[in-house]
Amino acid sequence: MDWMLMPFRRFADFSGRSRRKEYWMFTLLNLIVGFVLGLIGGILGGSSEGGSMMGSAIIGLYMLIVIVPSIAVTVRRFHDQDKSGWFVLLAFIPFVGSLIVLVFMCLEGTRGSNRFGDDPKAGG
Repeated sequence: MDWMLMPFRRFADFSGRSRRKEYWMFTLLNLIVGFVLGLIGGILGGSSEGGSMMGSAIIGLYMLIVIVPSIAVTVRRFHDQDKSGWFVLLAFIPFVGSLIVLVFMCLEGTRGSNRFGDDPKAGG
């Protein structure tokens, strides 16, 4: 659970490095919360006309809460591979950009220290 919540504690930290485990556990947490919020939105939407809008508002609010931590942990993952955080902008390339970022998120980071800091695997 600690790995899932670590990006929230470092929500505005765009420096340093993050392990794959931190990134993927945070992604798993977002999938689970999104699924639960979707269920709640579906239940609310089925019971009244205003419920659908309420469910969308709940999901939209959660998305606003996690956007900065998501970008920060992605930037730190690129730093772990000794790449610039600006590689996050690859996601804006239509059709293939998100796939390219996904591949980078699956790659192992550089071993030992790099220009962005010490190896996060070495400390734990």
